[in-house]
Amino acid sequence: MALTLNDKYIKDFVNEEEFKAIQSEISAAHKTLLDGSGEGSDFLGWIDLPKNYDKEEFARIKVAAEKIKKSCDVFVVIGIGGSYLGARAVIEFLKSPMYNNLKKDTPDIYFSGCNISAGALSELLEICEGKDVCINVISKSGTTTEPAVAFRVFRAMLEKKYGVEGARERIFVTTDKARGTLKQFSDEAGYETFVVPDDVGGRFSVLTAVGLLPIAVAGIDIDGLMKGAADAADAYKATDKIEESDCMKYVAYRNLMYRGGKSCEILVNYEPYAAMLNEWWKQLYGESEGKDKKGLFPASVIFSTDLHSLGQFVQDGSRNLFETVVSVKACDKSFPIPFDEANVDGLNFLAGVELDEVNKTAMRGTILAHIDGGTPNMLIEIDDRSAYSVGQLLYFFEFACGVSGYVLGVNPFNQPGVEAYKKNMFALLGKPGYESQKAELEARLK
Repeated sequence: MALTLNDKYIKDFVNEEEFKAIQSEISAAHKTLLDGSGEGSDFLGWIDLPKNYDKEEFARIKVAAEKIKKSCDVFVVIGIGGSYLGARAVIEFLKSPMYNNLKKDTPDIYFSGCNISAGALSELLEICEGKDVCINVISKSGTTTEPAVAFRVFRAMLEKKYGVEGARERIFVTTDKARGTLKQFSDEAGYETFVVPDDVGGRFSVLTAVGLLPIAVAGIDIDGLMKGAADAADAYKATDKIEESDCMKYVAYRNLMYRGGKSCEILVNYEPYAAMLNEWWKQLYGESEGKDKKGLFPASVIFSTDLHSLGQFVQDGSRNLFETVVSVKACDKSFPIPFDEANVDGLNFLAGVELDEVNKTAMRGTILAHIDGGTPNMLIEIDDRSAYSVGQLLYFFEFACGVSGYVLGVNPFNQPGVEAYKKNMFALLGKPGYESQKAELEARLK
């Protein structure tokens, strides 16, 4: 396996008898997930997806990606939540958060429809001026406000620039296989479509066309990504034993932390390229576990940057949190620290030392400081910054999330709380059918 979990820095915070006792709960949850007997069982298609994906569509994704690479300077991905977070996480992790500014033979990739900001949409349209543009709108229904507005705007822009016929060749749609407003509209317009599987929820969809098309456009090896996930699936499905599975060990520790009063899990990375991976992870766990007044609050940091902002709290604030650190063992960049004759900063003792080694030393020193301050730590290490390793990391978190949700006693695959804000927003905006709620809400806002 390209992924290992080091529990050295959390063991002392866990009672050995409790650790042994939770095995039966994990075994039951593991079985519930795999036999589909739990709540949300209609959304388990992601479990076998790394092997049982649609090979014909996978081939079409590669063809479409090559077409997009050759025909545009800017590729705009329109979606919100799971419809964009996974793709953006993988692209930034494997390429760079500065991907659009680097020299490359692939298009710049921007993400829209993930907010309702007039400023952000206007600025992206300015960026697109004078450039060839393709778009990929990702929405199961086509009626979610944020991506629907962005699609309206970019479709109009493309049709004005290229004409209806020309725009048709530049619009790619990822939506329901057979039904829904967007599917019907796309078929009538003649857009090429890809499938959001019925049995895969948005936050688990990164290894479907939802994530794979943008990832492929960035020039990333999607075969390697799927292979890494497939090997992880084989390993994690094979055993429910904590001592034999790092995935189940992660489930055990985080649930024991929760029961011991640690209500917040912080995902820690030491590389800026992992910031969007953190955001993907927060949606995965926040939306899966945060219900029925239960669940760990998922937070994230990029150290050492955030050691200068949140470090004080983690070290010495409320003891209601623990950290899960993700580290890439092999660095793909060599950057030795230069010698300075004046030695103004007093750092000549580091001259010639690789910057990555300094970063990893900061990680080790921080872990020791935080456990001394009463913050338990787990360390997840992946071998390298490759598509294969990231595929394993994605599946590790997905599988752990499914099992952990059942251990917690919730349905990990629904999100009833997400609808509350939408109903209020529609009512306040005057959407037909919401008239009675509109007056009530406006009265409360006075």
